[in-house]
Amino acid sequence: MSFNTAGHVCTMHRLLFLLALLHSIIAIPAGAEEAFFTVQVAEPFIELHTGPGRGYPVFYVVERGEQVSVIKRRTDWFRVRTSRGKEGWVSRAQMAQTLTATGIPTHFAEPGIGDFSERRWEAALLGGRFDGVDIATVYGAYAFTSNLSGELAVSQVFGDYSDSILGTLSLVAQPFPEWRLSPFFSVGTGLIYTDPNVTLVEEDSRTDQVGSVGAGVRWYLTRRFILRAEYRRYTVFQDKDDNQETNAWQAGIGFFF
Repeated sequence: MSFNTAGHVCTMHRLLFLLALLHSIIAIPAGAEEAFFTVQVAEPFIELHTGPGRGYPVFYVVERGEQVSVIKRRTDWFRVRTSRGKEGWVSRAQMAQTLTATGIPTHFAEPGIGDFSERRWEAALLGGRFDGVDIATVYGAYAFTSNLSGELAVSQVFGDYSDSILGTLSLVAQPFPEWRLSPFFSVGTGLIYTDPNVTLVEEDSRTDQVGSVGAGVRWYLTRRFILRAEYRRYTVFQDKDDNQETNAWQAGIGFFF
């Protein structure tokens, strides 16, 4: 795998610009929560979890006939408050076992674009080109606010003369999270491990630090699924005073929850 040589100053200017942009976005407060409506438990009970997922433990049971107020929705999970002041998360399947104030079974629509803009977790598998060779990436992201998230990504680069593993940690700013086609900007750092093909070249394996800046779009498709496409510019900081720059284009399907 080869890299195109370029100056380090231009990359630092990009980093400083994106850091200033991220700082301004962090200052934007998250939206306030507000109650939607109150429903009554119709089945023997529903379970309150400590978080929005089956992996979170059940800490309280609401029995038949009791009422709960819906505070917030996150895809297939609802944050509710009981008449006794207990707050927890209930799955959509169990919330469908409740009744409205008029005694009609409660209907909850499938996750939609509103859940996309308020998501907390996201994961995806991407593929594309890295300096002219194939790259495959898997990443996970956590949203600190609707505008700012952190991402951990691991990539496999399939070079002609060497293979590489790239790991990065990035901050991602999304200025317009409510848009169906939503742009984002990223700045990150990480490590790249390069393993030469010993049958073709006589070089030792090496690990170098990398920095990156990028931009892309998320396109909300349906339910929990998104299409993501991005461009990133990487700077590889080598031991000798000869930093290398390269770029990557990737796209793929992800989901959020």
